[in-house]
Amino acid sequence: MNVLICSYLEEEHRQRIAAVHPDVRVMFEPALIAAPRYACDHVGVRIERDADQRRAWADLVAQADAQFDFDYSDPTSLLRDGQRVRWVQATSAGIGQFVAHHELQRSQAQFTTAAGVHARPLAEFALWGMLAFANNYPTARKQQRASHWQRFARTEIEGATVAIVGLGSIGRMVAQLARAVGMRVIGSKRTVDGVDPASLHVDRLYQADDVVAMIEEADYVCLAAPHTSATVGLLDDAALQSMRPGSVLINIGRGSLVDEAALLRALRDGPLAGAVLDVTPVEPLPPEHPLWTMDNVIVFPHSASTSTRENERLTDLFCDNLSRLLRDEPLRNRYEHERQY
Repeated sequence: MNVLICSYLEEEHRQRIAAVHPDVRVMFEPALIAAPRYACDHVGVRIERDADQRRAWADLVAQADAQFDFDYSDPTSLLRDGQRVRWVQATSAGIGQFVAHHELQRSQAQFTTAAGVHARPLAEFALWGMLAFANNYPTARKQQRASHWQRFARTEIEGATVAIVGLGSIGRMVAQLARAVGMRVIGSKRTVDGVDPASLHVDRLYQADDVVAMIEEADYVCLAAPHTSATVGLLDDAALQSMRPGSVLINIGRGSLVDEAALLRALRDGPLAGAVLDVTPVEPLPPEHPLWTMDNVIVFPHSASTSTRENERLTDLFCDNLSRLLRDEPLRNRYEHERQY
């Protein structure tokens, strides 16, 4: 079983993969993959391979039975050279648009996502965003920049309602942390028949079609849904205008879930008091974009999921799935092309 490491992974984790079974051979050539820009960066700095490097990489892909991650410098190497590859473990939970853009659904390999790996850091980020607005952080930040000392009152999140759009592994973890600090938690899910809300850590469960009715109840709305044809533009002008005056939007899903022009209107003219955005409609967010300079917006560069523990968790998942592959058992987090996640 030849395992090809396609994005940077530390030696300690490569050794863990090699230790799964005596027949496992780990192939890792750092000079042929993108160099990480920061801890646990898997996209890295795109590498332009010369002719010799392209031949060397093609040979490695041709030998591989399994891949840790995609080759982000040349994603179609899987289609061109990876006829032997049976499985690719992605390092991201949301790979639908990447797979479709590069037509990787034409590969015979099965893909598994990193669903669950980023749940804790993203949920902590969402909770931090709610606490930031409860503590009137935008006002404090503005006053600090102006060296202006002016006392003000803050609110509390205990007893406030958070609506979570998408109760996958991330949404469920947001719900769990929100309930732990005394919030009322409601959430939506694609299918709800026979589902006990308590099993998802929510007080009330809504179908995906009832999102507008759900967010009308909320002080905070947290988007944790993937990018699919059904979720693009989910929060349009009508939906955003239905939200409570003074409510806050937190997006840890995908920027495409929110109509950008409608969001700007809701932030400028109400009803939104603010937004915490780890994702935006266009990434990187252009320097001239108005979201950068709005006092009631917190922008993160799609980094809330990237914990320094990410590679540890990814390796846990990879080793478990590799063991399953060797035993010819179903893999965890199998990606379904039809559902786009």
